[in-house]
Amino acid sequence: MNVILSLVISGIAITGLILIPLVGVWLVNLETLFGIVIPYIAVAIFFVGMIYQVIKWAKSPVPFRIPTTASQQKSLPWIRYSYVDKLDNPSTKLGVWGRMILEVLFFRSLFRNTRLEFNTGQDVRYNSSKWLWLGAIAFHYCFLVVFIRHLRFFTPENPWFVTVTEQIDGFFQVFSPTVYQSGMILGAAATFLLLRRLLIPQMRYISLPADYFPLFLILTIAGTGILMRYVLKTDIVSVKELTLSLANFSPKIPEGNISVLFYIHLFLVSVLFAYFPFSKLLHMGGVFMSPTRNLENNNRAVRHINPWNPKVKLHTYDEYEEEFRDKMIAAGLPVEKQPAPKEEKEEKE
Repeated sequence: MNVILSLVISGIAITGLILIPLVGVWLVNLETLFGIVIPYIAVAIFFVGMIYQVIKWAKSPVPFRIPTTASQQKSLPWIRYSYVDKLDNPSTKLGVWGRMILEVLFFRSLFRNTRLEFNTGQDVRYNSSKWLWLGAIAFHYCFLVVFIRHLRFFTPENPWFVTVTEQIDGFFQVFSPTVYQSGMILGAAATFLLLRRLLIPQMRYISLPADYFPLFLILTIAGTGILMRYVLKTDIVSVKELTLSLANFSPKIPEGNISVLFYIHLFLVSVLFAYFPFSKLLHMGGVFMSPTRNLENNNRAVRHINPWNPKVKLHTYDEYEEEFRDKMIAAGLPVEKQPAPKEEKEEKE
């Protein structure tokens, strides 16, 4: 699909999502719908969708060991099998756990990723792709920090780990209110990932609206959050009153003056929650269910039989020859057992 068309479709979708709460709250006063009903529906869709996808993955047959490997497999005793090999090509459950920890926490496979480039003539090079790893890890960890910081809106008192996270995130305090680095870095990392899709021809060629839309959505969520904190202030006390009522399942719209920007922000977050289980963002859960990551590579030590193979009635060679012996002899094919003379056959009959 043409990149301009993909961008236009994603841009129109985001603009429409912004206009829906803007009109609904500002003109029609549907605070209950956008502040209570839609968030509950979105969270329900998120959990039901995640459970459905995990169950569907769990039911998918994995008849063969197909782990992605990048080093020597465990083999004969005199062939070297180092600690690095145990993580890159694990043959035990412990090795798989180590590999998964490195993959989930540090994006190890992405760190080792390379990109193919053509130089002059037929010269082909494989260059490092560490900028992609850096942008991806900054994006995901900043998203996690922002999520943890927002937990303070759903608890009467600030949990200790949220307080520690806020102190670390806002250690470089210059302005008031405290500028949190995670929000700024999240926006910068998402912008980097978007520009990468736009500026690299190969990425631009394979990108679809489904690739641009979540980036636009996350950038818009980050932008509305930054606007609320630093520019267009909203009543934080009333916001916390609303979020606490949602967390306690006793929802009510507070009497304070909550700005329409908050409802736009909340609606976009709700859309992200509802969209998550049915999008490419689901790789967050999919990495744990991937047979290329969560299986040990012990094919040389253990015979793996496909449990989904249907039972087949075996037809031995003796049975085959017994059935087709006359035809084999007529065709000049050798047989292990010669037919009985005609007189003996008649006596037996």
